[in-house]
Amino acid sequence: MSIGAVGGAGGIDRVMQLRAQILERNAALKNATSATAAPVQAQQPAGPVSFADTLETALKQVNGAQSRASELSDAYERGETVDIAKVMLARQEASVGFEATLQVRNKLLTAYRDIMSMPV
Repeated sequence: MSIGAVGGAGGIDRVMQLRAQILERNAALKNATSATAAPVQAQQPAGPVSFADTLETALKQVNGAQSRASELSDAYERGETVDIAKVMLARQEASVGFEATLQVRNKLLTAYRDIMSMPV
């Protein structure tokens, strides 16, 4: 097998097609997982849920995502067999979660300031 046959434009196109197929299948699996997870969440008790509990749960999820991203990055740096796409996806997921948390915090602070500046 010649180097041109492996490293040529056809080889790159084939790799990109395989990558696209993998990403499509991954998205389909995520959709299937989220579709089956929704009924499970609906079976939770119908009692009132406080804002503090909801916020605490969200913060724990963001912290968990950041921990997973850190663990995957460390494993990749140690040379363990970890897919780089999985590492980058976990890091992006953690980053998006952190940014969303930061935006919620900013909105809460703005609302607090608005309430405190209201005349009594």
